[in-house]
Amino acid sequence: MAAVLTGDRRGLLGGLIQELVRLPGIGQKTAQRLAFHLLKAERDDALRLADAIKAVKDGLSFCNDCRNIAEGDLCDLCLDPKRDRTRIVVVEEPSTLYAIERTRSYHGLYHVLLGALSPLDGVGPSDIKAQELMDRLQRGGVQEVIIATNPTIEGEATALYLTKLIKPLGIRTSRIAYGIPVGMDIEYADEVTLIKSLEGRRDL
Repeated sequence: MAAVLTGDRRGLLGGLIQELVRLPGIGQKTAQRLAFHLLKAERDDALRLADAIKAVKDGLSFCNDCRNIAEGDLCDLCLDPKRDRTRIVVVEEPSTLYAIERTRSYHGLYHVLLGALSPLDGVGPSDIKAQELMDRLQRGGVQEVIIATNPTIEGEATALYLTKLIKPLGIRTSRIAYGIPVGMDIEYADEVTLIKSLEGRRDL
């Protein structure tokens, strides 16, 4: 088995490995395998990956309304006139939004916080898109906010914080039901579990 390259042997390949290690879920050995794969791949294949990454960074941003991924000022969901604009599901990350969309059972809008409260990690209210959510709600028209933060300590703290902000507005606030196991990220749940969780939501 080949030894894992360390920082002492950086060079060009070592530099690539160190960049790959910075990706979530990629350890040193996996990064090394990916780096060697890219090295052995045809030049055009490797450059297509580089071009795709550059295109994403140059062409994508966050929706001005919901903070979902968008190619322009607004994402496709916010631009869709068929969406139910009286309901908003609040999620931590775009990946959770897409997991819920795969169920095809929810037809309202979303709001992506781009994080969750975590005081130990220095993530406070100003670091998530909570104020942007309140700005949307104060424009009127929303009848229910469904909080679908992850069933973790951080997700629960975020749900409680948002509830305190939303309740004075007189808008129904519900929490996604616990069909999803505690400690599991929503994006990894299957469609049936997500449907049951949405159907069994409870008022806060």
